[in-house]
Amino acid sequence: MAELIEFPRRAAHAATRVSTTLVEPLRAVWPAFSVDDFGRDPHFISAMAPLFRLRWDVSVGGLHHLPVRTGALLVCNVRRWSLGNIYSALALSEALDRPVRFAGRPDIAPVSSVMRRLGGLLAQPADVLGALRHHELVLVSASPTAHPRHAGTVPHELVGPAVVAGVPVFPVATMSSTVGRSARAEVGPQVRPRRKRRGPLAEVELAEQVQQHLQRMLDVFGGVQTGVAPIDWLAEG
Repeated sequence: MAELIEFPRRAAHAATRVSTTLVEPLRAVWPAFSVDDFGRDPHFISAMAPLFRLRWDVSVGGLHHLPVRTGALLVCNVRRWSLGNIYSALALSEALDRPVRFAGRPDIAPVSSVMRRLGGLLAQPADVLGALRHHELVLVSASPTAHPRHAGTVPHELVGPAVVAGVPVFPVATMSSTVGRSARAEVGPQVRPRRKRRGPLAEVELAEQVQQHLQRMLDVFGGVQTGVAPIDWLAEG
């Protein structure tokens, strides 16, 4: 027959007090249930902010183009291995004081969990559409390129959700130094379709227009263009 063992109540109360003493300060700094409906955790981002600033010193511009409360799709160019979509989303979030989510979170643990807490979404039309319909700002990226001033192909399947949700689309030109902390994220004016279409052609034409706008913005950035990224960035200071 099993024997029930009871611990002294005094010891149990003491253990409870110790646990409360240790946990309460942590709850004050990092509240429970701090993540939002899409998994973004502002307290985690605040805790990681010093590390991000050690890696990137991002200047942002063109914020006046973006809506204050409604949703919008942002499309940025990325240089290969630069993580341009991540530092741009974080910098824009801080500057706008509202979440900017980025599409491109890998579905592999534990990286997936970390990226989700930073505001990452899967690069799937359904995830992007869901966020846009909840009036969120979502940043998607063009295909990575080797040259810092080349805008890659914009994925029309991720532009399609903006057409379906009826939200505006804005280009975001990004550049970052390969040898330093300097980075830039410049929001351009809304890209308006040349003609009203229905069906797949609408998103394809809009994606092409966004790529063209991104390329023009990158061309305007100017500076020395040797084709060798470290030399280019050293010249830009």
